[in-house]
Amino acid sequence: MAKSMAYNQAAGLGGMLKSGHQMFSGLDEAVVRNIEAAQKIAEIVKTSMGPNGMKKLIVNHMDKVIVTSDAATLLKEMEIQHPAAKMLELAAEQQTAEFGDGSNFVVSFAGELLKLATDLLRMGLHTSEIVEGYRRAYEHCKEVMPSLKVETVTDVRDEAALVRVLRPVIMTKQQGFEELLAPLVARACLTVMPPAPAAPKLNVDHVRIAKLRGGATSASACLRGMVVLRDSENAVKRVADAKVTVFGCGLEASATEAKGTVLIKTAEELLNYNKGEERAMEDAIRAIAESGCRVVAVGGSVSEMALHFLTKYEVMCVKVPSKWELRRLCAAVNATALVRVGAATPDEMGHCDLVEVREVAGRKILVLEQTAAGDTRLATVVLRAATDSVINDLARAVDDAVNAVKTLCRDGALVAGGGAFEAELAKSVAELGERTAGLDQYAVRKFAEALAVVPRTLAETTGMPGTETMARLTAAHARGEAGAGVDIDDSDVADMPSKGVVDLYACKESAIRLAVDAAVTVLRVDQIIMSKQAGGPKAPPGGGPGM
Repeated sequence: MAKSMAYNQAAGLGGMLKSGHQMFSGLDEAVVRNIEAAQKIAEIVKTSMGPNGMKKLIVNHMDKVIVTSDAATLLKEMEIQHPAAKMLELAAEQQTAEFGDGSNFVVSFAGELLKLATDLLRMGLHTSEIVEGYRRAYEHCKEVMPSLKVETVTDVRDEAALVRVLRPVIMTKQQGFEELLAPLVARACLTVMPPAPAAPKLNVDHVRIAKLRGGATSASACLRGMVVLRDSENAVKRVADAKVTVFGCGLEASATEAKGTVLIKTAEELLNYNKGEERAMEDAIRAIAESGCRVVAVGGSVSEMALHFLTKYEVMCVKVPSKWELRRLCAAVNATALVRVGAATPDEMGHCDLVEVREVAGRKILVLEQTAAGDTRLATVVLRAATDSVINDLARAVDDAVNAVKTLCRDGALVAGGGAFEAELAKSVAELGERTAGLDQYAVRKFAEALAVVPRTLAETTGMPGTETMARLTAAHARGEAGAGVDIDDSDVADMPSKGVVDLYACKESAIRLAVDAAVTVLRVDQIIMSKQAGGPKAPPGGGPGM
């Protein structure tokens, strides 16, 4: 409860807030500071754009070393605290959640919009005029973007069409591996799609990635089924044409809910007590084996007694501690997890064509593979690489490709890649700026200039002269070559669709929308009020009591 309701006019706003608060207002203190913070984040991420983008080395708070060029991972591991820069991170996070790709474009484009807005503010334009110009330019983009589609994928189940679309998606993250990974991802996605009469759709959780360190990347493969990164629990290592029973509980003697005491007076009573438990467990395992089950997957603990009888009846035991992995195993073999110890009904049991333990790079893994079509709702892309950083980057590229297939199932429209889409859009927005009257025209022109950040960055990261390349690209689009983009292979300007470099239309549309929203939100902030952080004083570096 406040000590007094009187307002101290001499103290100003500080008289209404807790001691220790901070307040920034005005153009120089609030708006420019926010723009500078967002711009710094964009500069860090921008150089990682494209196939030749630079990698960043980050040591997080757990002392884990991360080497990657993936913008979503960079923003997550940097642990951004500035509220304005956090808005760009949230926009990129939303883009990643919806489409799995395009987060770098969101941050780079928003940062460029804010950077160019600084010039307009110095010229004397008000933030409302800049925001109105950006909004007008974005509305024009929404009208123009549908006309820039180069083609539409009508049959998502066509493997050749999928590979052609996925190749540039993977090349953006891992150049040189697109010819290897694109067919693997396409086959994995087609495996988990519903049969042809139904509409194509993809659950990204049904395409798993198994990362096995050691060996060459060329040894990566696609598996119809699942890979469990551990050995079987007993001596049975291979079962073909197996019926599978999945237990969500442990495979052990049931314990009482309350503590009890058993009084044993003689050795005979002790033997009978142990034999009673053994008989009960053997009866349960025998019933499982007699039902035709050859493989048991257990989500809880497995007792030594249960392992003994499973081996006796030649039933393989697989332990899956993670409940999420257990659900995926059920999807791989079409089984239902049981919460009781005993034989499963035929409807509850699953089937797997081959269950075996394999040794890969000195590590034993369990493979559940389905050879017949339509027998599984799960596919696994097995990735091989020499180091953890490489294999993690490959996994991110595969994840982006899987999300691209998911987007294709909803919208198969494609646009030209290599900065061609942005350059053509910039040309149209610049023409709008020439036709616009009033002070809004300056913001519209800056919007067109900001769109050029993509082709310019692609050229600079490849080692091409940025100004000269942009001049040639602008001239090509002025001649009506709407598909002209930056060709990183020949270090020249070329027609991107003819070279197979395309992007997803839905991904680009969402990225532009989120970037504009983030930039406009930052520009509309004219005051920053920060409360005092909760908690006591920070501990001294040595960890002992402070002086």
